[in-house]
Amino acid sequence: MSDRPKVVVTGASGYIASLLLPAFRERYDLTLLDVRTSDREGNPIPGMQMADLTSRDRESYRHHFQGVDAVVHLGFTRAADRTDLVQDYYAEQANVEMAFHIYQTCLEENVRRVVVASSNHAADYYERLILQGKWDVVLPQQRALSDNFYGWAKEVYEHLGFVYATGQMQYGGVHPENGAARGLENVQIRIGGPRETDMDTIPKGDLQKMYRALAVYISQRDMQQLFIKSIETEDIRDENGVPFQVFYGISGNSQAFWSIVNARKVIGYAPEDNSEYRFIDQIREHIRASRSG
Repeated sequence: MSDRPKVVVTGASGYIASLLLPAFRERYDLTLLDVRTSDREGNPIPGMQMADLTSRDRESYRHHFQGVDAVVHLGFTRAADRTDLVQDYYAEQANVEMAFHIYQTCLEENVRRVVVASSNHAADYYERLILQGKWDVVLPQQRALSDNFYGWAKEVYEHLGFVYATGQMQYGGVHPENGAARGLENVQIRIGGPRETDMDTIPKGDLQKMYRALAVYISQRDMQQLFIKSIETEDIRDENGVPFQVFYGISGNSQAFWSIVNARKVIGYAPEDNSEYRFIDQIREHIRASRSG
């Protein structure tokens, strides 16, 4: 029997999972869950199992969470037409309900920790202020504020995760008054820009968009490190003893306007990459184009 940690990955056919799985396969015994068994190009993903985690019939997938050390929740559903605000809302409401299914099932099955793919959009209201020169930096400890349903849902993931981390839930036989309370350890990672192509898609000479792309970039190896340390760090308690953290998912970028100080301190996150060095040639092109225009 393997003594490697047992980790469930939801949304395992998605893009973020494709960046994480190479490193995860080297370290963990994985259970991969999604509503499809292939990636977006139609390539089969080894070990994939079908599970609809939006279903309220949690008994249909409970077995996947039994005897598990950690869950990495990347699962996500989207509206067929995101320009339809009503469809968009209901899709994001389904994502909130899926997060509840994950948290509640993990609590009932004694899973120690959940690491959730939140998003920078959980607090993207501040980004507009930053780009307008009205704000300097966003701290993970600030109140999350968004101006769209996608970001709102990510806010709710985070707030609901904190509720479970406090250990005060009175469901599934857990009653704080009898001393049996247990917090579900919870890390929320506000992923930034995990694509290597963003700088190439910016109109030449648009320095504001260049600045934004440089600020939010995260390389694959930094993403892997951040998730792995979020899974494996023994103690993630905050200053009040609650096992809950929000980390920004970016590399060590010189242009960053999101703070990663707490990730460095709590889990020892030490990003190896910096967008200013990684994209130096594209930066020069944008600067030249802005001057010639």
